[in-house]
Amino acid sequence: MHTKNLTCKILLLVARILMIAVVAFAFYYVWRGNYWPEMLIPFGKRGIWVFILIYVMVYFLLTKIYGAFRVGKAKVSEIAYSQVITLFLLNAFTYCLICLLARKFMPIVPLLILFGSQAVVAVLWSLLANRIYVKVNEPKRVLVVYGCKNIDLFMNKMSTHADRYEIKDAMHVNEGLDEVFLRVLNFDAVILCDVTSALRNKIVKYCFDHDIDVYLTPKISDIIVRGADVVHLFDTPILFCRNTGLSFGQRFAKRTLDLVITIPALIIASPIMLIIAVAIKLYDGGPVFYKQKRCTINHKTFDIYKFRSMVVDAEKVGRDFRAKDNDPRITPVGKVIRKIRMDELPQLINILIGDMSIVGPRPERVEHVEEYSKVIPEFDFRLKVKGGLTGYAQVYGKYNTTPYDKLKLDLMYIENYSFLLDLKLLFMTLKVLFMKESTEGFADEEEAELPPKCACENESHVFMGGNNSIKQEQ
Repeated sequence: MHTKNLTCKILLLVARILMIAVVAFAFYYVWRGNYWPEMLIPFGKRGIWVFILIYVMVYFLLTKIYGAFRVGKAKVSEIAYSQVITLFLLNAFTYCLICLLARKFMPIVPLLILFGSQAVVAVLWSLLANRIYVKVNEPKRVLVVYGCKNIDLFMNKMSTHADRYEIKDAMHVNEGLDEVFLRVLNFDAVILCDVTSALRNKIVKYCFDHDIDVYLTPKISDIIVRGADVVHLFDTPILFCRNTGLSFGQRFAKRTLDLVITIPALIIASPIMLIIAVAIKLYDGGPVFYKQKRCTINHKTFDIYKFRSMVVDAEKVGRDFRAKDNDPRITPVGKVIRKIRMDELPQLINILIGDMSIVGPRPERVEHVEEYSKVIPEFDFRLKVKGGLTGYAQVYGKYNTTPYDKLKLDLMYIENYSFLLDLKLLFMTLKVLFMKESTEGFADEEEAELPPKCACENESHVFMGGNNSIKQEQ
């Protein structure tokens, strides 16, 4: 098996190199025939190689951000989608750079043709690379050791990656450590799902000693410790967890990024916002904006702004509609702006005045914060930073990600915050913006009952409910 997996890695590495080479050569061909004469005088003949190097470096950076080479770790459709977005941004950036260097607007058609050709190649490459992975790679034989009585949801998620993991067996941890140790020796990897810390530590050490891969679902404390700094006071390692949110320097950098992006975004988006406002007003004469109390850092409340996409007084019209896409309370204008996510644009105003940040956990309704905190004591941990327009859970979560898992994703952002992480999440938001599987907040603008608790031995506050209820504004 190890030989097959090594062969698969080598073949995929060769495939990546070929893809980069094709992208670079295609750009060289277009550059040489359409843009090079304009750059010859200021840069000379060697300038073309510098420009190609920059082109390849930007392409490689964007593929890392969007995971465009994550063959075997993502669906083939997601890889192809990531490649197309990467190539679009790459050529858009290149066109701007060419215009700046030429000091005039250059013809854009050659780069559009280049992008179209590269996109076709990228889709074909994604299909071929995935085919190589499926044919050559042998999925890991996996044992699932679980502590939660309801393991069905987790098993269903794992089944979507059958090409990488083949779950051969599952056992409850109550069967005993001796039985676990005996059975894990017959597998390539073990997945620990909701196992108590004491038992989990023993299993992890045993697997480490026997060269068996371990995957585990983290607890809240694991995520906090994961963001800890190493402090060497003496010869015993110490992990230091900053539990006060962001430092002054981090808050300053984050606020600076908010203003640098929000002010130009508002200027650019103002014509679109004006058109949307006029359309809403002309449809039924009601208010253009909808506002709602939300909770942010340190339990502070503020009014979040959205373009009104439902009929006036929608809360009084009815709450019995469960299919949010077919909710009859949504106006025709509302359907359009929701589909293209333009109903969120007024939140740029919230960011400008300091109520929100561009990146952060989605701010929740005040009543939802109170309700969730009763069931998930750690829910308040999200309030150590400002709520955001987009966030870690919105990028990496799915439409049916459980509230408890969304909380974990938000805490991973808080505990591992960096300026570069914010930039990465902004780029990733462009990828998930129009994906139906992308997640909202916990209940976001939805009028949802709290989902049922999981019958779980080790963490009584784990949620197993989805996030499929009605989207509610008014």
